[in-house]
Amino acid sequence: MSFLFDEVFLYDFDEENLSFKKRFQKPFCIQVIDESDKLLIRSRVNQNNVSDVENLTEANNLLNNSVTSDPNFSIEIYKDTPCSEFGNNGFVITDENARSIYLIFNKKFTYENEKANYSEIDLYRFTKLVNDFKLGRRESVFTLRTDEASASQYFQFYGYLSQQQNMMQDFVRTSTYQRAILSNGDDFKDKVILDVGAGSGILSFFAIQAGARKVFAVEASSMAKHAEQLVASNKLSDKILVIPGKIEEINLPEKVDIIISEPMGYMLFNERMLETYLHAKKWLKPSGKMFPTQADLHIAPFSDAQLYTEQLTKANFWFQQNFHGVDLTVLREAALKEYFYQPVVDTFDVRICIAKSNKHTIDFLKAHEKDLHVIDIPLKFHITQTDEIHGLAFWFDVGFFGSQQSVWLSTAPTQPLTHWYQVRCLLDKPLFVQRGHTVTGRVVLVSNRRQSYNVKLELSIDEIPGSHSSNSLDLKNPYFRYTGQPVQPPPGCNQTSPSEDYWQQVDAQNNIQMNGRNINILNGNGLSSTTNNYNVNQMGQVIQQQPQIIDQNQFISTGHILNTTPTNASINTNGSLRLFGSNTNHQQVVANNVPVALNNYSTMIVNSNDNSSVQSFPNSLQPSNNQQNHSVQQNGIVPMFDTGPLANNVSGINMNFPVNQSLMIGDYAAAVSGQTIPPYKPM
Repeated sequence: MSFLFDEVFLYDFDEENLSFKKRFQKPFCIQVIDESDKLLIRSRVNQNNVSDVENLTEANNLLNNSVTSDPNFSIEIYKDTPCSEFGNNGFVITDENARSIYLIFNKKFTYENEKANYSEIDLYRFTKLVNDFKLGRRESVFTLRTDEASASQYFQFYGYLSQQQNMMQDFVRTSTYQRAILSNGDDFKDKVILDVGAGSGILSFFAIQAGARKVFAVEASSMAKHAEQLVASNKLSDKILVIPGKIEEINLPEKVDIIISEPMGYMLFNERMLETYLHAKKWLKPSGKMFPTQADLHIAPFSDAQLYTEQLTKANFWFQQNFHGVDLTVLREAALKEYFYQPVVDTFDVRICIAKSNKHTIDFLKAHEKDLHVIDIPLKFHITQTDEIHGLAFWFDVGFFGSQQSVWLSTAPTQPLTHWYQVRCLLDKPLFVQRGHTVTGRVVLVSNRRQSYNVKLELSIDEIPGSHSSNSLDLKNPYFRYTGQPVQPPPGCNQTSPSEDYWQQVDAQNNIQMNGRNINILNGNGLSSTTNNYNVNQMGQVIQQQPQIIDQNQFISTGHILNTTPTNASINTNGSLRLFGSNTNHQQVVANNVPVALNNYSTMIVNSNDNSSVQSFPNSLQPSNNQQNHSVQQNGIVPMFDTGPLANNVSGINMNFPVNQSLMIGDYAAAVSGQTIPPYKPM
């Protein structure tokens, strides 16, 4: 194992003058190699210095001249070698000849790809390497790139059953993984599988369902003990081996055919689990597969004045000149920077995006973990509508490429919502753009030791010289804005009059044939009524019947099923119909004066013995035969999820625990009156 340190100065100790003298005028790169019995510290040619030189002869001189180029230097540290930190950023080593050298680190952290990360920890990292070698400790790649406090919090978080539950009950996530694995049974049959960050072991169980011969489930948190209990209780101890520990530190008894994992975080890269996933390839056979196989990060400019103003308004609290007699204005700029430093985690209507998204692809079979230390993504957008750019929106898709079928898991705003949501990063100031403009820029993600990234945004308009906006954000500290409320479409989306559209729907329902007569009936609220609500007497007069009152318990537990399409409507107790918008997902239908809360694919159950009035719906709300098939159980409860062959592949029953759409990661909900509530899915 070797480590690189860039921009290091070397000094020799002058015994006569009791001072240090610089051996080389320029800083150089050193390489630390752990050779088990010693640490070898030597100089390393910095190719960046050579590439900057235009003259080939001068370049050769740089490589061969120890005075002007990276010097030819090496020293060995044994367990009894005297050495110590010295000064603010230096380290003293005394060799076997009693000569002392002084290394001064220029505060630039370096990974193996010579990319900078946190500049404050170079000396700390070097000292830790030396001390661990002397004490017989071996540091893994994970430990070196991760702050101890962050790692402790991280593994404690994923050690909670509630957090595992929150991920498992993400119906889109869990079902997609199961389908990707089971639909590629030929890839898993009689194969050896590695489950990286196994958690509860749910993916390991899917692999066994697909016919895997052996699964190594590696889990570093305390959840490993719970996974072992699940394996034992399901009588799979002979097939699933739970290995407590980090993939960077454990050993496997054999190479594996497939690596499975769920390593994605917010904005794909948060938590830096992708690096662990890539590190696991050291156990993968040359022809092995990875599930997921590829990840696409999508980036699009968006316009959302409400979000921008919301963050701006928060900072205005500090603009008060007389807050209980105290002037707060001096902190307003700092507060503004702090609020805009937070990425926003929520969901949105995709129509706020004013250009097609750019895509950054990572092929997990080809990528190296060092590629994720600094991620530089160039951007170029062709604006499709005149508006303001308030920031960049991020979401990701991951693909599972099997030999039989390819399956995609998407977190796009056009798809059902997942526990990853979407992420938006605001600019410090909006950019006004016109349709046809070209906007260029870049997103740079620099990894840090807190298992996350520092994000830098830059955008400019090609047609307007000098136009520029940027921002720096901390992905580790997001603002969880999602509340479970319906997503509002951006202003100006209606191409026709919503009022006229509504009345046309109502008029279409009002032509009802009654006793051979075509009667157009509108009640006082503009809602048509059906023959179930009205009788026609011998005089041709229409008489409205009084609706029967039904006990709510009886209403829910007996009889007919009225399926509603995912249309955003509710019927008031007075018979009026409310239409909201295509993105409203919280409806309330009142039948016979009994309110019933409905979800996107809810089922309303009415009394089978009741032939009283049921308000008529416009065409878009009429029950249809193409709805998901829901069966009424003996207790009157209607399952909200399809229980097809995939769901029933092993146990025969797939019970999806209810998801409370107002809660974020780490939270979970309890069952409501024994009913199963489907997860929130945007239209």
